[in-house]
Amino acid sequence: MASTIHYPVVWLQCAGCSGCSVSLLNSAAITARQLVLDQVVPGKHVNLRFHPTIMAASGQLAMEVLLGAKEDRGYLLVVEGAVPLAANGAFGAVGHAGGKELTMADSVAELAAESLAVVALGTCAAFGGVPSAAPNPTGCVSVQEHLAKRGVKKPVVNIPGCPPHPDWFVGTVARVMVGGLPTADDLDELGRPLAYFGKLVHETCPRRADFEAGRFAARLGESGCLYQLGCKGPLSNADCPTRQWNNGTNWCVGANSPCHGCVEPQFPDGFSPLYEKIDEGRLARFKVTSK
Repeated sequence: MASTIHYPVVWLQCAGCSGCSVSLLNSAAITARQLVLDQVVPGKHVNLRFHPTIMAASGQLAMEVLLGAKEDRGYLLVVEGAVPLAANGAFGAVGHAGGKELTMADSVAELAAESLAVVALGTCAAFGGVPSAAPNPTGCVSVQEHLAKRGVKKPVVNIPGCPPHPDWFVGTVARVMVGGLPTADDLDELGRPLAYFGKLVHETCPRRADFEAGRFAARLGESGCLYQLGCKGPLSNADCPTRQWNNGTNWCVGANSPCHGCVEPQFPDGFSPLYEKIDEGRLARFKVTSK
């Protein structure tokens, strides 16, 4: 019988709301159970070593698993949430070991250093997101910015979204299992997989014809393009219009809500107020983070 190749995954949760984990658990094309228990790719199996929300272990036992994974090396590190740096990282910890508090900042840097690569899952991890919004008292930054500050040089794949579509993560993991880590040609200038973030929402939006014809909704719930009501689709790269959410049930604009641009580094500060037309002057004040 052919042997099975195991791909160890360590999942850290930092400053965020756990929404990225919830989104993954709602995966339908490949369920979360299939992803972590079955061979999604024949002969290849994801070995989820550590995930603080869904793992059975807790306390000291869970920390032993985490520290043991770090010693094994060669794992894929998934980071959910931004990394708080203020007050020497005191605003966020993953647990205790040896009588010492393990801050999120130290844990991300140390685990990334021994990993094969890092997946920054969700906009908070990829770009800072809501936790890094002004005035940002906890000093939250993106995973990539944090690793650069610590001098940790590892490949980082950004899968933004608030939350990200489960297909974006599952598809990326399957890509690694089949063909190895994404190359520079597979990613855009922000480190996002082109397979999911290669086109603007505006390009495939079913209301694009309304935009071209100048048919704009004046109030939420009306037909017509939602640009005047704050839609950020012309500046947002994602396949939401064609992929849709909740097993293809609907998506933001389909539910008569403007796209909030949650996959972009300017979210939320640069795209606020969310329900007002894009303010080009405000947007220009927010620097775009590149890989």
